[in-house]
Amino acid sequence: MTYVNPRVCLAGCALAASVLLLTSCTSDDGKDKAGASSPSSASSTSATATSPSEKEVAEQAQAALAAVQSGKFFASGTERVTDGVHTETILSKGKSYKLNLVCIGTGSAQLSFTPASTASKANVPCDQSLVQQRITGHGSVRINVDGAKGATGVIAWQVDAV
Repeated sequence: MTYVNPRVCLAGCALAASVLLLTSCTSDDGKDKAGASSPSSASSTSATATSPSEKEVAEQAQAALAAVQSGKFFASGTERVTDGVHTETILSKGKSYKLNLVCIGTGSAQLSFTPASTASKANVPCDQSLVQQRITGHGSVRINVDGAKGATGVIAWQVDAV
């Protein structure tokens, strides 16, 4: 009776499976068979493979803000457009600050403040554009950014003291 080492058997099986998978992915001419698949399955696969993750989009938005820091860092955050930004901070009365926003995704969002005299409302397009707003401290200030219906993506914001 012959004894076969289980590791050798497992390695042989893995090699055979790899060869089988490799040959099943190509046609006789060595061309990709993706063109023969249905359009819906091909498009959904490529869309999933090429769309960046939420984490990658958030990092991209934060990097865009870091490139335009306009004073001494005060506060920042990153939120999903669907969740919006709803933050309250204490800003020194009469002192000037700059709010920088970047929205990456689709659609747009609406920026507003409480009290309203802090700064004017603004539209924030989710096209990677930088939106800057000069704000004046009034003690407690609430910054709200609400996504429009159907908007998706990530909003990064940063307040700098100027």
